[in-house]
Amino acid sequence: MKYGPAVRRRKLGAELRALRVQAGLTSGEAARLVGWHQSKVSRIETGRSGVKPTDVLLLLDAFGATDPELRELVVALAGGEDTGGRHWWHAYRGLLPPSYRDFISLESQACRIRTLETGVVPGLLQTPEYARAVTRSVLAGTPERHIEALVEVRLARQDVLRARPPLRLSAVLDEAVLRREVGGDGVLRRQLAHLVEAARMPHVRIQVLPFTAGGHIGLTGPFVVFSFPNTSDLDVVVLDHLTSSLYLERKEDLKAYTDAFDTLVLHALSPEDSLEFIAQVAGSTRTPTPRRVPAPREEAP
Repeated sequence: MKYGPAVRRRKLGAELRALRVQAGLTSGEAARLVGWHQSKVSRIETGRSGVKPTDVLLLLDAFGATDPELRELVVALAGGEDTGGRHWWHAYRGLLPPSYRDFISLESQACRIRTLETGVVPGLLQTPEYARAVTRSVLAGTPERHIEALVEVRLARQDVLRARPPLRLSAVLDEAVLRREVGGDGVLRRQLAHLVEAARMPHVRIQVLPFTAGGHIGLTGPFVVFSFPNTSDLDVVVLDHLTSSLYLERKEDLKAYTDAFDTLVLHALSPEDSLEFIAQVAGSTRTPTPRRVPAPREEAP
């Protein structure tokens, strides 16, 4: 994943292959024009190999692709705006699965994120103790040193909210997110207070979907929509599953999820009312008295 996440490598490969075919070249002819072996072109087109932006420009020249907007789009797919600082997560390569590294790479390059969360606070808005509690719950039995490393990654990801320019984050949270006592009552109270503080940043927008909103399209599960600065053609939807993530890039999928998010925004409380609601929940949370589970009765012989 040296030159970008797998999902964008595949998209880049498809774009380059289409341009090569349009130019009337075989992969072998294209390789000869730029001085490569044919297998390298094949690996790039199938998304199995990354490619540097400078190499993408060589291919575009060979294909006679001179349109400035087209060239900008294709180079952007190769991560043409990347800097070494954006690849900080490579230090955790042995700990993070490829799908998570892909997610962080997209997050680091995005200019806007729209997310629906139905279970936990979004990672970009979590406090350290809340992040630690979530990680321990999801990865029960994981060595503590690995838990702490994963928490470090979660907190490092939040730097995108402090970048210049910062990432614009729009989050719709189901009320269940505010009620679930991840880590206990104290951890939840401090997490809710942090949400209120975060929502005061001009580039962060938080809205709550209260239980009284009834059924809504978000009941199908959480999702994230990444948007990028060059063109909406780069947008990606991510759906998380227990052991993997699904990346959607087709225009019809992007439209379906962006429309769904817009609908959720309309059903949710306004940002101002949401902050008041979060503060009310924070003031009313309390640890319930644990119920004693009766021992199972032995059956008479």
